[in-house]
Amino acid sequence: MLRLQRPIPHNTYCIVMIMKRLHSFMLQRFVPLLAMTFFISLFILMMQFLWKYIEDLVGKGLDFSVICELFFYAALTMVPMALPLAVLLASLMTFGNLGEKLELTAMKAAGISLFRIMRPLIVLMVFISIGAFFFQNNVLPVAQTKMWTLLFSMRQKSPELEIPEKSFYSDIPDMNIYVEHKDRNTGMLHDIIIYDVSRGIDNSRIILADSAKMMFTQDKTQLFLHLYHGELFENFTDNSLGGNNRGFMPFRRESFDDKQVYFPFDANFNRLNEQGIRSQYVGMNISELSHAIDSIQAKVDSIGQVFGTELKETPYLGLPYYTNRYEHNKLVRVPRPSVHPRRPINVDSVFARPNASMARSYISQALTKVQRVRNEYEFKSTVLLDQEKSMRKHDIEMQKKFTLSIACIIFFFIGAPLGAIVKKGGIGTPLVLSVLLFIVYFIFDNSGYKMARDGKTAVWFGIWLSTMVMTPLGIFFTYKAVGDTSMLDFDWLRKLNEKIKRPSQLMRLFARDSRNLETKEYTFDDVVPSEIVPRLQALITAYRNISGTKVPWYSPKVLRNTTAPIAPELESVVEYLHNSKDIYIIHLLNEIPLRVCRRDIPSVIKTLKSLISRLNGEDTESEKTPISTENTEASENPEDVENVETSENSDTPTLQ
Repeated sequence: MLRLQRPIPHNTYCIVMIMKRLHSFMLQRFVPLLAMTFFISLFILMMQFLWKYIEDLVGKGLDFSVICELFFYAALTMVPMALPLAVLLASLMTFGNLGEKLELTAMKAAGISLFRIMRPLIVLMVFISIGAFFFQNNVLPVAQTKMWTLLFSMRQKSPELEIPEKSFYSDIPDMNIYVEHKDRNTGMLHDIIIYDVSRGIDNSRIILADSAKMMFTQDKTQLFLHLYHGELFENFTDNSLGGNNRGFMPFRRESFDDKQVYFPFDANFNRLNEQGIRSQYVGMNISELSHAIDSIQAKVDSIGQVFGTELKETPYLGLPYYTNRYEHNKLVRVPRPSVHPRRPINVDSVFARPNASMARSYISQALTKVQRVRNEYEFKSTVLLDQEKSMRKHDIEMQKKFTLSIACIIFFFIGAPLGAIVKKGGIGTPLVLSVLLFIVYFIFDNSGYKMARDGKTAVWFGIWLSTMVMTPLGIFFTYKAVGDTSMLDFDWLRKLNEKIKRPSQLMRLFARDSRNLETKEYTFDDVVPSEIVPRLQALITAYRNISGTKVPWYSPKVLRNTTAPIAPELESVVEYLHNSKDIYIIHLLNEIPLRVCRRDIPSVIKTLKSLISRLNGEDTESEKTPISTENTEASENPEDVENVETSENSDTPTLQ
């Protein structure tokens, strides 16, 4: 027996068809605007990216395909910022146009609520949020890895060789070239001067030629110069002359009619290995970030346990923590029994000694030990803080995988109700409102990120701060739009203004004169000690010469600031050493002031010497003698200290 399906009532069928058409109508209005605003936002962000890294791209002679590849990956990295802005602007424009053309009023008059109108767009935003999450987790790490790898590769590429006329060209490493005139038809260089310091200042060369022809080798790794009619002057050191003839600088002179010279100059574009960036937090997904966080936490716990053991075993009153004794005809290392002073130690008795030099010696030893202990604990603290900061960065990156998805939904519930309230279409008013709202979001997001990164607040609170601020705003706008109430209730604002008191507060900004350098997240430039140590020694010599000169107080300020000419070289050295992964080197760099005055010269010289010792592989003052093995001076009167022997099974703790 066949059972006939119950026919759908005519009224219900009409309602279903109307809702389908309404949903299709809303999607047709929203999707094109979303696509348009997304690409516009992405274009604006790409212009910002280009303005920021224009110096790394111009004058390198890069292929167009390489630049396009960089822009493509950079555009992918800009999606997390462009997508929420596009959702906000598109929703504002869509519902603003509907309200301005009274289409939204007609829908509400037909009995369709605002939530029913927004339903297809809400479903669309759910799918967009899910897609944004998978994009953040799977696509963005790969895009960031490739973008940063390409960018670092471009920074290391040599600039395109274009020697100007009547000026020195110094973009070739360890070389300066001067050309009086260039023949563009033949490619000849006339009246050329070459300063070559590739083999050091003592072995420098100066070449003068009437004309020259410049070209690259076939593999583009060397610069070939064919010189005509010139002279060569070359300095060289002769170690066989002995120490008594150090002031004598031998040199040779050579005249030539035809000479060929090669200089190292890599003009190729060499891609760096992506594994260096891939191992950083920017190139990891959620599972890899979680594994990295667990590994760093285990490392921090291990380091903390080692440091705690060293602190526990720190000698007290010159007595080490462990002692040796024989048990069962075997030498056993056991903790020393507790010690107790018979009476309080009178530290001031050191100053009452008849020999003042001995008192000064005791005080100097004590100060040296205190400074050494302080440096040791500062170094240990820096190690732990660096590991904790790395763990926070990984945690921040994992939390950001979810913020993009939530931000898209929140911005939709802000833009759609606000557009229905304002009822202004076009691009003018929605653009202004969206920019203002996005600025508020960006300020809270950036502030929360910095607080989480610096450890001033919990990671989850800092990353979700912008979401927590914008969510009540979306709820408020949605409540106002659903209830068809005016958002700008001046009576309500007047009452609120009467209740709120805004006390004025004066803020004063103080300029910091100290550095706050930290280990870089990822670098490709390694510190070469043989290159930087001579520069450090030259700086020490320059500062010593300045400290030996006297400048009258009535001299101009420019003359009194005698350290100003050395400041660029010092900053160049600091920037170069900032690429080091050695935490102790970064700690020493932070001790160098931003503006070195004459009174700072002794401390700066001491810091530079410490850097040289560290770079040469010598044991620094903080690492020569660990605190755990430091043998301190015993008390002046040994009878004042009594060893309290305890039993073998005693649990009496050691006095520390």
